[in-house]
Amino acid sequence: MSRENFRSRLGFILVSAGCAIGIGNVWKFPYVTGVNGGGVFVLFYIISLVIMGVPILTMELAVGRASRKSAVLGYKALEPKGSRWHIHGWLCVIGCCLLMMYYTTVSGWMLGYCFKFASGTFSGMQPSDVDTVWTDMLANPGEMTLYMVIIVLAGFIVCSFGLQKGLERISKWMMICLLALIVILAINSLTLDGAMEGVKFYLVPDFERAAEVGIGNVIVAAMNQSFFTLSLGIAAMEIFGSYMSDANRLPGEAVRICCLDTFVALMSGMIIFPACFSFGLEPGQGPSLIFMTLPRVFVSMTGGRLWGALFFLFLTFASFTTVLAVFENIMASCMDNFGWSRKKATIVCGIFILLASMPCVLGYNLWYFEASLPSGATGQILDIEDFLVSNLLLPIGSLIYLLFCVSKWGWGFDKYLAEANKGTGLGMSPRFKIYFQFILPMLILVILLVGLGSWGWRALICAAVAVFVWFMARRSSSKSTI
Repeated sequence: MSRENFRSRLGFILVSAGCAIGIGNVWKFPYVTGVNGGGVFVLFYIISLVIMGVPILTMELAVGRASRKSAVLGYKALEPKGSRWHIHGWLCVIGCCLLMMYYTTVSGWMLGYCFKFASGTFSGMQPSDVDTVWTDMLANPGEMTLYMVIIVLAGFIVCSFGLQKGLERISKWMMICLLALIVILAINSLTLDGAMEGVKFYLVPDFERAAEVGIGNVIVAAMNQSFFTLSLGIAAMEIFGSYMSDANRLPGEAVRICCLDTFVALMSGMIIFPACFSFGLEPGQGPSLIFMTLPRVFVSMTGGRLWGALFFLFLTFASFTTVLAVFENIMASCMDNFGWSRKKATIVCGIFILLASMPCVLGYNLWYFEASLPSGATGQILDIEDFLVSNLLLPIGSLIYLLFCVSKWGWGFDKYLAEANKGTGLGMSPRFKIYFQFILPMLILVILLVGLGSWGWRALICAAVAVFVWFMARRSSSKSTI
């Protein structure tokens, strides 16, 4: 069976950007920005994308394009004989599944709030009563299951039509609608009284305010967000490299994807922060910013029913494009590794994701409990799943992709560079080799250790012991063959 390719370069960029653009941009980025003091966080976030996000994204795409395979077989096609890099490919498949186990629920929340605003649930409601809509939805497993099932079924139905007729065609239209909606919503927010104070908080760096949070905490949060927003480390982007042509150099394509992703993230903040300051609401409310704080803004403004419905339609589009992209990755992995047809992959993967998403749904009601996380915080099943993906699989996976592409034990820097610079456009200079081999791994290791909280140093010691044992085993093996 021949492998499908994107119909156009625009399709590749919009689908890849759609994978990157999701709850990391429209839900997580605004509240993390608010918690971390605004402008300084945004500054370091953009720097992190340039020095970390773009290189790792280029490497994922290079592995995909050079191999023309999904994660497991992609590693197998490129790894040195006898090595075991492809084990990480299976971890990528697990990571994509784990991501969808809670991502579908959050996407369902956004769809649910779009319906609620459009149907008039919030009409005439006092701002003080808005929170009850959120708590009632979380307490209702039937309602949450309904929205989650709609997202999952719609996603797999689209993917069942294939890359060009399904994923590429639908994602292109959704991305165009998303970009139009975000501009309209941002313009509306900027016309509100007091909006400029929100813009100032958001875009003007204030190091004194950031110092209250801790400059180090702000920088690490920005670095971590740059990985989460691009879905790096779990082969979510690698699969699109396997579908793209050789006509364009990968660094240029990675920059375009990052620019679109950053545009949506920045414009999301441009919607939210002016509105919060206009109505005197706290921008550092954390995860509740979207579902509790902002609805108070909409019920208080003229035409709030329309603006609220459009805002949550925008959020639904943003999250659903990521759902489509990751579903395609999961299905492609099954088709590549098990020889399944697309129809069989759609049915089996669809049933699996539906069942696997239920613990997250029930974790807020029937299966509710408080779990302690290594960071010191407490949370529900969603928080556990998000911790495993965001704090472990993404940074570890990104580190593995990096080492695979730049070390002599993996694919190797020269081969990676040749693939990245194949075609026309912005290329990658060989002068970055030292940075990629020594500095960038340390930056990713910092993100991993800080993300593990109190477990960080324990993990570092265990990793050091494992590396030492592996090194001694290789040394003994090489001596025995001489």
